[in-house]
Amino acid sequence: MAMTMHVDIVSAEEEIFSGTANMLVAPAEMGEVGILPRHAPLIARLKPGEVRVQVEGQEDQYFFVSGGLLEVQPHVVTVLADTAVRARDLDEAQALEAKRRAEEALQNRQSEFEEAKALADLAEAAAQLRLLEKIRKRGLK
Repeated sequence: MAMTMHVDIVSAEEEIFSGTANMLVAPAEMGEVGILPRHAPLIARLKPGEVRVQVEGQEDQYFFVSGGLLEVQPHVVTVLADTAVRARDLDEAQALEAKRRAEEALQNRQSEFEEAKALADLAEAAAQLRLLEKIRKRGLK
């Protein structure tokens, strides 16, 4: 019997994924982390990027998170995301437009707050576009 853990990926709006998995990879602020069953307890802040869930006997499932928290217990992993979207539901045109707006806002900033917001928006749009490119290269859905 393969070891598994329960994984929940939730956003402020809805639960995106709930089920058993063999592994989860997430974009923690300190770097990408891989979580296996019986991992030591951990709480980490997430940056915008890809969450990959490996389910035995199935294709990996990809999600985009805009940030949030990762909570790890030995048999339960919870991703509490600000925003979470299944990768297949990402809209490339929307991500490109968000990137363009963020770059424009960065050029026209008038305060440190505006600069920080533009940089955060740019990081989120760039992370979405990276995930879309990765999925396109692998021919995934």
